[in-house]
Amino acid sequence: MKRIDYRIVIGAVLVLGGILMLLDTTGVLKGASDWFWAGLLAVGAILFLYWFFTDRMRWWAAIPGFALAGMSASTLLLDRIGWGGLAFLGGLGAGFWAIYFSDRRRWWAIIPGGVLVTLGAISALTEAYNIVNTGGVLFMGLGITFLLVALLANMRWSYIPSAALLVLAFFLGTPFVGILQYVWIGVLLVAGILMIGASFVPRK
Repeated sequence: MKRIDYRIVIGAVLVLGGILMLLDTTGVLKGASDWFWAGLLAVGAILFLYWFFTDRMRWWAAIPGFALAGMSASTLLLDRIGWGGLAFLGGLGAGFWAIYFSDRRRWWAIIPGGVLVTLGAISALTEAYNIVNTGGVLFMGLGITFLLVALLANMRWSYIPSAALLVLAFFLGTPFVGILQYVWIGVLLVAGILMIGASFVPRK
């Protein structure tokens, strides 16, 4: 059986894309170009995810696979309702989470996975709901990310940045935000007094 020349396939896709974009531009078939690009992105996502799920040595394929899937969904629908950033960044984050769950020794993937999902959520809050003050959400997401590193990967050091970030999230995400500036002043004063007092303590 003779194999189909790949150039024929690529050429046919390009011709189809050109026709759909022409129909969209002339108003004959509105949104046709969006369907075309969404379809291309979906095909790319399927290809990378197939590599990921069939060959675990290609763990890196999860990142472009889930990212392209998010971009496809964003192009088709989610971008119109303000969730385009969530689809793309959340897709990237999902790729890193898939890497972690495929091999728990890759605990490092939890950090970019959590950070990207947090940024995606902030993007959705800003674009879809016009919420500008998202500092509390950012620090809460980062704090939960490091907490998950401690719980899932048994990395005890991660409790320290997690606690600090969650405390910041509390102050930035509640009416106590005005108190935060006084907390920093207090920290500086106490640290300065302790250092001055330590200088008068005789060394043994």
